[in-house]
Amino acid sequence: MTKSVSCPPSRVFANREGLGVQGIVDGHAMTVGRQLLADRCQQLPDSLTGSLGQAESEGKTAVVVSWDDTARGILVVADAVKPTSAEAVERLRALGLTPIMLTGDNAAAARAIAGQVGIDQVIADVLPRDKVEVVRRLQAQGKVVAMVGDGVNDAAALAQADLGLAMGTGTDVAIEASDLTLVRGDLRAVPAAIELSRKTLATIKGNLFWAFAYNIAALPLAAAGLLNPMLAGAAMAFSSVFVLTNSLRLRTFKPHA
Repeated sequence: MTKSVSCPPSRVFANREGLGVQGIVDGHAMTVGRQLLADRCQQLPDSLTGSLGQAESEGKTAVVVSWDDTARGILVVADAVKPTSAEAVERLRALGLTPIMLTGDNAAAARAIAGQVGIDQVIADVLPRDKVEVVRRLQAQGKVVAMVGDGVNDAAALAQADLGLAMGTGTDVAIEASDLTLVRGDLRAVPAAIELSRKTLATIKGNLFWAFAYNIAALPLAAAGLLNPMLAGAAMAFSSVFVLTNSLRLRTFKPHA
């Protein structure tokens, strides 16, 4: 049986980026978030401290709800790990890439999720603006950074990264900020896209090599009068057919399982 519940409107609503929200609801000052309690000098009651620790140890994110400067309860949320995510991480490693989890969740929850999918490096408790700094720091170390994200908080980092990949199931802001949008919500699309990109680049280089090799070899012969014009025309036609056929091989591309 479904029961309809009406909530009073919120006044003086404020969004604290990466922290939570504040507002006045029915005359009460309310805060919902993870770090807003410290900002307002509030202490978490002992009755809620145990629940908070348990939730984080289980890889979940605990959101504290308070009003009138007193913490009243905890909302526990968690992202369900897709069964294909571990395979995607393994395939990224097979491509010679180093996966890093960059998240605003607490460290305990982040490590628990990272352990499930096989990620060793975890950077947690990061605000949206700090994600950009992490990307810049990696770039300053000489690394080429690819960022995968789907939320509003990922948009700035997606734009800063050398390659921004947005999940097609994510927000419009993330999609607009990215270089490449993956139409599927399956993380395995990331290594597939990288494989296809590498294959495409290899094909372009191969086409350029044979085109230049043909001209370098044929031009001196033609200048010396040693190349029959009919043969030269046939060779030029063959070169064009070769480049086209070589490019069409990309239509048969299938990512490695």
